[in-house]
Amino acid sequence: MASRLHQYKILYTIDVADSKPIEFRGSSLEDLRAFPLTARREAGYQLDQVQNGREPGDWKSMNLVGRGVKEIRIRDEAGAFRVLFVARFADAIYVLHCFQKKTSKADLELAAKRYRELSKEPGQ
Repeated sequence: MASRLHQYKILYTIDVADSKPIEFRGSSLEDLRAFPLTARREAGYQLDQVQNGREPGDWKSMNLVGRGVKEIRIRDEAGAFRVLFVARFADAIYVLHCFQKKTSKADLELAAKRYRELSKEPGQ
């Protein structure tokens, strides 16, 4: 009986060793945990995308906060939520701030402060 040779096309591979760890600055992890469940799950999924070298689904550059800072935009029935992060450093992806979007500049100022503190750390 002749053996059958099957060919499979590899669509993509993920090298887990290449993914960066995620570090939360200040109260950003607690702030993320305060999101409603669906927004929290979407934020986790989008951060996983970033961690594996892909762009998040809905984002915009936030260079006014710091060079390379991006904002993940999440819409939920409870409102609009934001995750500010920077992935340009070699050692990790840093989540600077997580918040429900309002018309306050305080959230951007807090993220900018955390970015400045991060940039001053050795090796950054």
